Amino acid sequence: MKKLKFIFTILVATAIFASCDWDNYDEPESFLKGTIVYNGEPINVSYNDVNFQLWEPGWELSYPIDVVIDQDGSYSALLFNGNYKLVFPDGQGPFRTIGADTLDITVNGDKNLDIEVEPYYMIRNAQFSATGGNVTATFQAEKIITDADARDIERVNLYVNKSQFVDFRTNIAKTEIGGGDIADANSISMSVAVPEITPTQNYVYARVGLKVTGREDMIFSPVQRIDL
Repeated sequence: MKKLKFIFTILVATAIFASCDWDNYDEPESFLKGTIVYNGEPINVSYNDVNFQLWEPGWELSYPIDVVIDQDGSYSALLFNGNYKLVFPDGQGPFRTIGADTLDITVNGDKNLDIEVEPYYMIRNAQFSATGGNVTATFQAEKIITDADARDIERVNLYVNKSQFVDFRTNIAKTEIGGGDIADANSISMSVAVPEITPTQNYVYARVGLKVTGREDMIFSPVQRIDL
C-alpha cells in the first residue's frame, strides 16, 4: 500500500510540473493606448459601455480582444507584439467611423494611437454653476453629421454625482429634456436640485449627455467639479 501511495504521489507531482511547463508562455508586455477623438478633441462617453475589438489574424481559432473606452474617451490595452485589425462593432458609440471599417495596426513595443471618429453631435461650451442647492448647466448641441446618416436628438440629460463617475447609472440627481422640447440647440439650459449627501461634502461632479435616435450610447461633456 505504501508503494502504491508513493507511485501516486510521483504521478501527481509529474502532472503538476508538466502543467507548469505547458503554461510557461511569455506574458503580453506592450501597451496600446490613446483616445477616441474628433478633430483631436476627446469623445466623452459613459463608463464601460463603448468598446472596440482587436483581431489578430493568423490563428486557427480567432477571438477578439475587447477594449473598453473610459469616460474621458481614453483606452489602454496590454498586448503581445503583432499585427491586429481594429474594428468597432456595429452600433457602438455615439459616432460613426471615418473611412474603412477596419484599421490595420502593428504593435511592437508601446504604441500611442488616437482614433478619429465622426460624432453625430458635439456638446459645446458646457458651463456649470451651483446656486441655492441647485446645479445648472448651459451648453450648445452642435450637429456634426448632416448627410443621409444624420440623426435627431432624442434627449439631453444633466447628471450630478458625488464621485467623478457620472452618467445615467451613477448619479444622485438627474434631469432630462426631450429632443422635441429643445427650442434652440445653441442655447440649452437645465437645472437639478442636489439632494442631501451623506457623509456631507461641499462639492459634486456633473456633466451633460446627449442621446440621438437609433443609438444606445450617449456623448457627454467632460466631468466637472462644482463647489456647492
